[in-house]
Amino acid sequence: MAKPSRSRAASKDARGLHGAMRLPGLEIEHYNLLVRDPDGEGFLGDRASQTAFRELVDTARRHHRTGKDPFGKMPTADIDKKAIDLVLVGGDADAAHLVHLAVEEYARRLVHVVQVFLAQPEWHGVERILLGGGFPDHATGGLAVRRALRLLQLARVDVKLDQVGHHADEAGLLGWVPLLPAAARRADAFLAVDVGGTNIRCGIVEHRLGKADDGSRARVLERLKWRHADDAPDRAEAVRRMAAMLNGLAAQARTLGLSLAPFVGIACPGRIEVDGGISQGAQNLPGDWERPFHLPDALGALLDDIGGKAPRVVLHNDAVVQALSERQRMRKASRWAVLTIGTGLGNASFSNR
Repeated sequence: MAKPSRSRAASKDARGLHGAMRLPGLEIEHYNLLVRDPDGEGFLGDRASQTAFRELVDTARRHHRTGKDPFGKMPTADIDKKAIDLVLVGGDADAAHLVHLAVEEYARRLVHVVQVFLAQPEWHGVERILLGGGFPDHATGGLAVRRALRLLQLARVDVKLDQVGHHADEAGLLGWVPLLPAAARRADAFLAVDVGGTNIRCGIVEHRLGKADDGSRARVLERLKWRHADDAPDRAEAVRRMAAMLNGLAAQARTLGLSLAPFVGIACPGRIEVDGGISQGAQNLPGDWERPFHLPDALGALLDDIGGKAPRVVLHNDAVVQALSERQRMRKASRWAVLTIGTGLGNASFSNR
């Protein structure tokens, strides 16, 4: 598996460049690792996505219930995450049984994916793995992660699993702080976006690098979230809605009296090339976002000026950005990685220098 193109992004300090692979003290070794599923048509990581967990719940509902379906006639895909969580803490016993069956099978799948990834050259020597995305934030996902950790221990796999400490709505925004170019650091805050297969999140991020130069004191001051999966927009509509959210946040920053940098960091699935194009892996986004489409140009044309300047739009992979929100916590690991569990399964691996 070839690494994402490096060229300019592999310079000594690539902060502020699309798909930066080298930061001070940190090498982004690889991301968007694709391992073919030997038993299916897709990729192995798809077995451990949030979509895969829903499929396991659906299978349990169809084949393992003893009486009336505890979730009624509602399709599994439409059951709210909180409703699934509630059956684990005092809900219907039959429903809890079905969810536990799905949790156990999902944990085994996640362990298998971890073991296969650890065997790949791109993940050689990884000591710690962060688990991010929306799934581990919920009770059901947290239970599955803890069960996977126990199964890894029983299998004597020498790796430690940690959850990303920030909420899923903020990790993909805060992770832009280590990627900020020098000019953007001179302002109080900047705009960031996290584009996923279900949601688009936008926020004002106050980097607070004057309080902690490692970015650990950064915070999201305001954020907006659009569950685009409910509206099924085309690509043009999704970009327009994203621009409207960002322009609204820029106006909010002025109201707050913040010095806002003319910089927008966008985290999205796929392989990001040095020109800002997406060459692979954006299949879960609304419409076709891969080359020749160029998101930085399309979005930039719709953004209002900030401080009299057109904002510079920079892209990076969403798993990389989520992981960078925890860079300080991973500083003692020479090799570490991340798996982001959402509509798909994102991944990235890193080396501390």
